Amino acid sequence: MAQVDVEIIEVSPRDGLQNEKALLATADKAELVNRALAAGLRRLEVTSFVNPKRVPQMADAEALMAKLERPENVGFIGLALNQRGVDRAITAGCNELNFVVVATETFNQRNQGVPVAETLSTWAAISEQARAAGLRISVTIGASFGCPFEGEVPASRVLQIVEALLAHPPDELAFADTIGCGVPTQVKTLLAGAAALAPDMRLRCHFHDTRGTGLANVAAAIDAGVHAIDASIGGIGGCPFAPNATGNVATENVVYMLERMGLRTGVNLDEVIAAAHWIAGPLGKPAASALSRARGFPPAA
Repeated sequence: MAQVDVEIIEVSPRDGLQNEKALLATADKAELVNRALAAGLRRLEVTSFVNPKRVPQMADAEALMAKLERPENVGFIGLALNQRGVDRAITAGCNELNFVVVATETFNQRNQGVPVAETLSTWAAISEQARAAGLRISVTIGASFGCPFEGEVPASRVLQIVEALLAHPPDELAFADTIGCGVPTQVKTLLAGAAALAPDMRLRCHFHDTRGTGLANVAAAIDAGVHAIDASIGGIGGCPFAPNATGNVATENVVYMLERMGLRTGVNLDEVIAAAHWIAGPLGKPAASALSRARGFPPAA
């Protein structure tokens, strides 16, 4: 595998699709994963093992995993929020697990149905369970930069959660701007605080472009020393439990910006743009990202 400066974690199969109205066929989801792999993406959040009544788009998690080949050096990430979900992810063949805790009480109740303290207690058990199964483990702190129900989220609140998580440290810690309200100054402040608490922890960021600040926040995160960024082919995505939480940063936009900055991603831009146009078909809407319209620069011969 070629060396990269910034790792792109492709989240379109899970976070990208979970809020879409069109229920995609399992075969289409598998095709999306295969196109991402063909573009050079090597870590993919493939699905979530949650209650299908709450997130119908993810009801075929096991069926999707059964359709996928298992290339070497590829991380297939499954999101799980409880021990039952972890059991399902392990049985289905995921080799990575992502767990979520939301930074505010109201949103955590909407997303997981329990208080933040209970989610953190669940994390303690889940981390041991996943570690024993040999899975790589990450934790995402949702609404790290703002909440649709409680408004501003101070960095100090997020860092309290970081401290609690460090009692059972994950392999990677991600900060999510779930509703796309954050700005670069917030990003730098929060990442500096996290690095001070856990200087050896691998940090990752997940941004939405709901209010047009996604790429600026990616650049701020890179300047702050982050080497892992979530992105979604075509910029699709959102959270079904957060009003107006639309639009992950588009993988093609992120790859273009980083490569033009001289940073290696290992991702083929033309292949990602082609995938963005392809997924627009099953979703029944046109590709909307900047790069899906303008293409790269200089233009390919």
